[in-house]
Amino acid sequence: MTTIARIRDLSLQGLAVIGSLAILTLMLHVTTDVVLRNTINQPVPATYEIVTNYYMIALAFIPLAWVEKSGGMVNVEAIEPFLSLRLLWLSDRFVAVLSTLIYLALAWVTFEASLKTWDAGTFVLAQNIPIPTWPASFLPPLGFLLAASVTAARIVAPLGKTQEDWTVTHYTTEPEE
Repeated sequence: MTTIARIRDLSLQGLAVIGSLAILTLMLHVTTDVVLRNTINQPVPATYEIVTNYYMIALAFIPLAWVEKSGGMVNVEAIEPFLSLRLLWLSDRFVAVLSTLIYLALAWVTFEASLKTWDAGTFVLAQNIPIPTWPASFLPPLGFLLAASVTAARIVAPLGKTQEDWTVTHYTTEPEE
């Protein structure tokens, strides 16, 4: 395994931990809010604002790289059955380059928007308490940048496989049972 693949895999494992912590924190926060609301009629202030402006953004954008790595994105393979192995190899590289460029463009645009929200000090009011929302605006560019790193690594080796593995696992001529 190359150093780049190891770094990518460690980063994705870190993302899995962050995602797990975000889900656990979300569940704990919402459960605490529901219990307090129903037992002592005192909900946790700003639960709705924190869930929508932090947890949901983190849960939507941070896993992008993991989904890319696991092959969970939509694949349209309309012409691939008709291509030679060499053209399939080139097609996969082209798609990886295109995906990387799109993710980088999205990262750039969302990063610029994040800087504007940071400069403005964007916040929402919840029960007359200002909740800053600008920190969460940096999560989409982070997610897009990490997804771009995964697709960029795919340019060198699709899903971290060797050419022989790629040929055997993707395009065998034996019928499936």
